[in-house]
Amino acid sequence: MSDVALDPAVLTDPRAHASGEVYEVWRWMRRHAPVHWHSSGTYPGFWSVTRYEDVRQVYKDPASFSSTRGVMLRPTALGTDPAGGVTLALSDPPRHGAMRSLVADLFTGRSARELERQVRATARTLVRTAVQSGGCDFVHDVAARLTMSVLGRLLGVPKQDCEDLLGWMSQSFEAGRPLATHPEFMGFLAELMDECAQDPGDDMVSRLVTGTLDGRRLSPAEVLLNCENIIGAAENSGLSLAGGVLAFARRPDQWALLVRNREHLPNAVNEILRWTSSATHSMRTATTEVTLGGRTVAAGERVVLWLPSANRDEEAFTDPDEFRVTRRPNRHLSFGAGPHACIGGALARVQSTALLSELLDTGRWFEPIGPAEPVRSVVVGGPAHLPVRVTAFPSDGDAHGVRPTRTS
Repeated sequence: MSDVALDPAVLTDPRAHASGEVYEVWRWMRRHAPVHWHSSGTYPGFWSVTRYEDVRQVYKDPASFSSTRGVMLRPTALGTDPAGGVTLALSDPPRHGAMRSLVADLFTGRSARELERQVRATARTLVRTAVQSGGCDFVHDVAARLTMSVLGRLLGVPKQDCEDLLGWMSQSFEAGRPLATHPEFMGFLAELMDECAQDPGDDMVSRLVTGTLDGRRLSPAEVLLNCENIIGAAENSGLSLAGGVLAFARRPDQWALLVRNREHLPNAVNEILRWTSSATHSMRTATTEVTLGGRTVAAGERVVLWLPSANRDEEAFTDPDEFRVTRRPNRHLSFGAGPHACIGGALARVQSTALLSELLDTGRWFEPIGPAEPVRSVVVGGPAHLPVRVTAFPSDGDAHGVRPTRTS
């Protein structure tokens, strides 16, 4: 590990995230500046937190580190997040717990397992389509559509409308703008909310429009922002899947190991989540003066938790820069921890398990056939585009001459 000082300022540069430069910076910071102050500029001033235990401390203490002032870095020019104190993600206990209870059983392991058959059928169709087409963009043609199959069921979107929702999601993602700013999506969701209010089903929109919080119904704006929040979080699952395809392409020996030892599948899913860490950060605001990593954080100061750094902390993981499907235990923080642990974690695992299971059952895998185009963002990481074809996996584990390599 280099002792040459590196510049933490690059953490707010999307180009540094796209190139992977941030990983070397995070390594240096974990050793030399694990809790580092960034002066205000494009973003308000904030503390960077890079070590696993410090990140976990913040997650576990919502009384000292609040979510209501935003959970992601937001340019100063945009002002405060309008979802503050309104959505599940941007609220603190006890409101957070009360809001979570409205929809929690839709995200439980049992509900996720009930959804597994539908997701698996979708995965089968997507793999077959990719084979027939001779190739596809994995991010848009596989990951996004698999995510849509989960979202459609979760939100109660009629099957015939899922293609429209997928298109609006893709347009917003490419433009780097919130889905709530898309006029067609807004109109569609307003109609869906009206329909669910009149004839509620067992879905998230119905739960939100008919449930009560503090003795009152949620406003249309509250329902909209919560739905947008869930959709945004679901996009991370697609990015994680795409990053997993790249990880296996660079380490075909790990896919061969999984083919020979199917019992490692749950571990492999967890390792993809740790390795990719598609949500690059989470933010909190200190409610009181607190000591973190030997530094004094004042009340009102923002604290940014860099999840890819925590998930590659040498103090928390053995050989953290190795992609290993046998890694266990694997207490990664990709879904956070504490009261705000991601409510959709079980669904994300179902999605990954369904796709990997389909590939294992059919003896196929996704082979990249061109360079991956990385997302340029400080919020999410992974491939924005990934051209692939579906091939039969070589029995010797040496995928088309690509030998196993160590990557970081």
